[in-house]
Amino acid sequence: MGPVNRMAQWSQVQQLEQRFLEQVDQFYDDTFPMEVRHQLAAWIESQDWDAASNSDSLATILLQNLMIQIEDQLNRVSQEKNLLLRHNLKRIKQLLLGKYHGNPMHMAMIVSNCLREERRILAAASMPMQGPFEKSLQSNAVSERQRAVESKVATIKNSAQVTEQDVKYLEDLQDEFDFRFKTLQSKDMGDKNNILIEQESYKLQQMLNTLDQKRKEALRKIKQIVDEIDSLMSKKLIEELRDWKRRQQIACIGGPLHGSLDQFQNWFTLLAESLFQLRRQIQKLDELWTKVTYDGDPIPQHKQYLMERVIFLLLNLFQSSFIVERQPCMPTHPQRPLVLKTEIQFTVKLRLLVKLPELNYQLRVKATIDKDPSQNLSNRKFILNGTPVKVMSIEESANGSLSVEMRHLRPKESKSNSSTKGHEGSHMVTEELHSISFETQVCLYGLTIDLETNSLPVVMISNVSQLPSAWASIIWYNLFTAEPQMNTAAQYQNLSFFASPPTASLNQLLEVLSWQFSSYVGRGLNSEQLNMLGEKLIGLQVTPTDNQISWAKFCKEHLPGKSFSFWAWLEGILELIKKHLLPIWIDGCIMGFVSKERERILLKDKMPGTFLLRFSESHLGSITFTWMYQSENGEVRFHSVEPYNKGRLNALPFPDILRNYKVIEAENAPENPLKYLYPDIPKDKAFGKHYNSQETETSRPTENGDKGYVPSVFVPMSKLPSNGASLSSPPSPLDLPMSPSVFAALREHLSPAEIETAMSSP
Repeated sequence: MGPVNRMAQWSQVQQLEQRFLEQVDQFYDDTFPMEVRHQLAAWIESQDWDAASNSDSLATILLQNLMIQIEDQLNRVSQEKNLLLRHNLKRIKQLLLGKYHGNPMHMAMIVSNCLREERRILAAASMPMQGPFEKSLQSNAVSERQRAVESKVATIKNSAQVTEQDVKYLEDLQDEFDFRFKTLQSKDMGDKNNILIEQESYKLQQMLNTLDQKRKEALRKIKQIVDEIDSLMSKKLIEELRDWKRRQQIACIGGPLHGSLDQFQNWFTLLAESLFQLRRQIQKLDELWTKVTYDGDPIPQHKQYLMERVIFLLLNLFQSSFIVERQPCMPTHPQRPLVLKTEIQFTVKLRLLVKLPELNYQLRVKATIDKDPSQNLSNRKFILNGTPVKVMSIEESANGSLSVEMRHLRPKESKSNSSTKGHEGSHMVTEELHSISFETQVCLYGLTIDLETNSLPVVMISNVSQLPSAWASIIWYNLFTAEPQMNTAAQYQNLSFFASPPTASLNQLLEVLSWQFSSYVGRGLNSEQLNMLGEKLIGLQVTPTDNQISWAKFCKEHLPGKSFSFWAWLEGILELIKKHLLPIWIDGCIMGFVSKERERILLKDKMPGTFLLRFSESHLGSITFTWMYQSENGEVRFHSVEPYNKGRLNALPFPDILRNYKVIEAENAPENPLKYLYPDIPKDKAFGKHYNSQETETSRPTENGDKGYVPSVFVPMSKLPSNGASLSSPPSPLDLPMSPSVFAALREHLSPAEIETAMSSP
């Protein structure tokens, strides 16, 4: 895995193939406009949005600086007289201020997510193959289905409008009939045999026949539209929404971001408007029936049946439209949604896909945890403190949604129920699933509709040390469990999932593990790295389609000969990359997942001094490097250093360790054995931009203050074993960083052997 081209990220995005550009287009909308991403690409990529998503003060500063950057762009485009761009930027500035002024951390989280998703797509574009999940999510059949729904909704809306005109014509026709009939009845009885009266009676009969025909036609058209809406909802629309929810689950566990809901909002709103329109038409027909009726009148035969169907469809439409747009997530851990810690605030966003102005500020949403105790297998009981009731409103944006974001919910364990004996089980607290439900009530046009939806199951932890195990539970649940079609009943959620967790096929699991790296540290795993993980899970000679991984083997049982599980080992690596190795990981400098046997095969035919970086298999959260060299008799030898963990990397950044690393062999002067990053990239070319400072070879006076002093750099050093073993385990003092001045003083008075003896003395 060689380093990637480090041109600006946005420049790389713009060079993607069309199918990948379509993915990028999906997650840029009015939450963070693509115009800003494009105009401020370099500035945006230079900011630490991850840190800002966890710090209100830093996020506030970034939001202020973003406004300054946009204002600078406004001044520039004004000078260039680019009227359209100036108009868009002014609108965007007001939009961003209005949306994020009170919650800058949310803006930082969104920008962080966008940048991370760009990196994920760039990584996917460079990978030779995609996994089965991503292939299914990018199927052409999906877009074809959506176009079919779009066309059908438009047809239904148009048909409802036409029927509206038909009912209006029917009303006018009936008014004319009623007027002429009453006029005829007011005539003197003596004139009844008059030929004009007979002619009028004949015309009235013809009008009545036409009236009957138009009533039947209107009812037939209404029934046809109701049938079309019923079919569309049950066969296509709900299927599309269920597919969106599955995409949301996949995104929660690190997969590709799911698409926007704006398209669904358009569909649901148009169908709701059409159904209310049909309801009014049926009511109008009922009103016309009370004024004029006759033998064989079709209205009393069909109106009740049609009205019941319309109301039933409205109920289903509203119930399906009440969804969790953004799942519960602690702002402190934006990449670990659905894991909640007691006494720590989390955010969740609800949305009603039927957007009608009459509902603005009318819907009060109430949040409850574990509403149905019979579904909860945990002995622990929780309540939600903070602000569990909030009002939905229409957001001020181009496609403003009817939504509410609950930002101040805080779970608390209920001490009064802590001793209550519930279901007993062998599962750990990080395997307990809890459900957060949300309720509201729609009162509209004389209808009252109770709505309820649930979040995806969450895991409650009381200590942050439980987060890795809890996250493993979230991965496993959402890997296997698709949400039910209807989201109104909590019993559909399988909260007892871990009473008998299913096994995963290796190819399923490996794809999800690659997502953990692409979403958490910005670069996924290639096929060779995944093969190594597969071998670690099930042994050599991997045949992914035939191998199953149990939940216990994934994260509960210890690896052979180790004191930790596979997941604990992998999570330690993720944390190490995130905190200490992120730039060189994203650059592709770390091969990482390669066995000791495999690394020797890769290095043995390379130039002396070729090295690679590998994550330790015996130390949690550690990285080592191995290089090859030739002995005096031409024999190929390999050396590995004691793995560096987060403690050692706190003292010195890893790129500087690689730059300054020295070994002492026999009586020879110390030298840096690291020349080429595998396969053949000069070390300074691979890591040069990540060095903290330029290495100082000679003494130079500084420009101010401490004139005459030599700037110091720390030199990691090792004594090269004569038997070719890995270097220093346990670490000798020579493994510790040594400044050049100290090392120079030692070399002046002592031989290398004496240096080792001196440094090893108590």
